[in-house]
Amino acid sequence: MTALALDVGGTKLAAAVVADDGTPVEARSVPIPSREAWGACAGLLRQVAEIGAGPVTAVGIASAGPVDTVAGTICPINIPEWSAGFPLVEAVHSLFPGSRVDLVLDGAAAALAEQRVGAGRDVADLLGVVLGTGIGGGLVLGGRIVSGRTGNAGHIGHIVSPYGTTVCACGGVGCVETVASGPSAVRWARAHGWQGHDGAALGADAEAGVGVAAAALERAGTALGQVIASAAALTDVTRVVVGGGFAQSGAHLWRPMLAAAARHARLRFVRDLRIVPAELGALGTLTGASIVAAGHDWIN
Repeated sequence: MTALALDVGGTKLAAAVVADDGTPVEARSVPIPSREAWGACAGLLRQVAEIGAGPVTAVGIASAGPVDTVAGTICPINIPEWSAGFPLVEAVHSLFPGSRVDLVLDGAAAALAEQRVGAGRDVADLLGVVLGTGIGGGLVLGGRIVSGRTGNAGHIGHIVSPYGTTVCACGGVGCVETVASGPSAVRWARAHGWQGHDGAALGADAEAGVGVAAAALERAGTALGQVIASAAALTDVTRVVVGGGFAQSGAHLWRPMLAAAARHARLRFVRDLRIVPAELGALGTLTGASIVAAGHDWIN
């Protein structure tokens, strides 16, 4: 029998066979196409299923949000044809009849993976933050995902930031995602005269002493530290694990993030708050989906 993991990400779909210990093996990925996303997803799942040892009996799905884990639907902003709500659980179940299919938010999957086998393996409670084209997150308490009513608990990117003044892709105004995601920091830097094009270049220029690049990262880091301190006070966690591609931007992002969090996290129960880099990298979300597929006691 075979269990599969599926990660519906910002730019690609990834899938893997799930080993007995809940880790992903034989991972494959494809770019998300501009059209016929389900066809690409189904083809990827069939390809990975052929590697397994027998019929598919379980699939764990981690998807960019918003999700509705009760309805089994996803509405990822980055896939226009699915943004109104795509019944992914039903579609996967029809591909593998008789299988158990579980859906979680991608940030929650990444947080679970870090708590089980990554940077939070020594604690039972943590908040995960994923910095990339957007800002995602997930909450783990007592070693299990806290999903909330629809599965979106811990989605920290849509907490409003004092720095936020622009309309977010979600329709709200001032979400921290409009300040501290990679593309948002790049847009701010370019509006202030920087000539680069992506978050990697922004980090490199900040390290090289380019003032506007450093200022963009300081602004993003400060905003992140503020919302992390707020979220820690709300959830009573003392460990926050930060991952994603934009988290690799270096000290010009991390120093202001840590300083802002320390400045705002003054209640006694969050004074020992630790913010640490994720350890699992690009495999974090797929690892979380694998733990879900394996059914290893993963949800409150």
